[in-house]
Amino acid sequence: MLQAQKEIVEALLKPEAYPEDSGEIELIQTHISFVFLTKNYVYKLKKAVNFGFLDFTTLEKRRFFSEKELELNRRLCPDMYLEVLPINKSNIIKIKGEGETVEYALKMKRLPQEKLMIKLLKENKVDKTTIDEIAKIIAKFHSEAQTSPEISKYGSLETIKGNWDENFAQTKKYINQTIAEEDFLLIQTKINRFMRENSPLFESRIKENRVRDCHGDIHSGNIFIADKIYIFDAIEFNDRFRYSDVASDIAFLAMDLDFQNRTDLSEHFVNKYVEYSGDQELAALLPFYKCYRAYVRGKVISFKLDDSNVGAKEKEAATKEAKAYFKLAVDYAKNL
Repeated sequence: MLQAQKEIVEALLKPEAYPEDSGEIELIQTHISFVFLTKNYVYKLKKAVNFGFLDFTTLEKRRFFSEKELELNRRLCPDMYLEVLPINKSNIIKIKGEGETVEYALKMKRLPQEKLMIKLLKENKVDKTTIDEIAKIIAKFHSEAQTSPEISKYGSLETIKGNWDENFAQTKKYINQTIAEEDFLLIQTKINRFMRENSPLFESRIKENRVRDCHGDIHSGNIFIADKIYIFDAIEFNDRFRYSDVASDIAFLAMDLDFQNRTDLSEHFVNKYVEYSGDQELAALLPFYKCYRAYVRGKVISFKLDDSNVGAKEKEAATKEAKAYFKLAVDYAKNL
């Protein structure tokens, strides 16, 4: 962690750093964010990192992407995403304080953590009626999502192959750490063959305007089932990961439900989405995009092994989780 960010993170663990009563403060870290949970609000800061596919290394970039995250997530969660605020440093470091702006925070309404879909699934509290509602929300969102000749290019085989090539390049270092070499080679072979043999299918998706400005990160950790359904945390840091075939968005949640041994809910979700969207072609692409989603999860979780902010115990858990995602990717690849 940059020393300057370390100082800010330490300051935000104290109540005086907030513009309102913070209550108890809890810090959650992802590989790209520091997330501070306070009594009524959540404040999210971007880590000063560069992974190639994202670059938050300057204050200006962190401000730009915080504002973009606000704008994109208001599409599905207008009352959850509130504003981007400066963090200032004078004699103390404070959000919307005095002095020099040293960082930016995205402010969100706090929702009860126990209402996260991932937790409710573990407690067997997600039924098919809720899944039906989620499918309806996403189908409507996709139908209204922006598309253009520029966005459609992201559904081309050239771009999709580029995404896969990047995945393979970035996971080579994790061979025999989180992914077995034979699994790596099997997925690579199957995926490349599927792309070669299904060129007309990818072209047809572009012609039918199925490539849109999607969410990019729909899984049960990014859905609150509270007073209503909130699908949050759309990808802002790289248009290439958000501009995609709607099938890729659907595949993520379907894969996630498979991963949690809820194939019943996964199948119901896909069937309902197809019913609401009329997207009959989606089934032909589902194993391909499910494989992609499982592989990306395995890759991103593997990144934790190189994060100096992550402790040994968490790295051990990350290794186990990444292995499970890569194994699921192998299962999907075998069906291609």
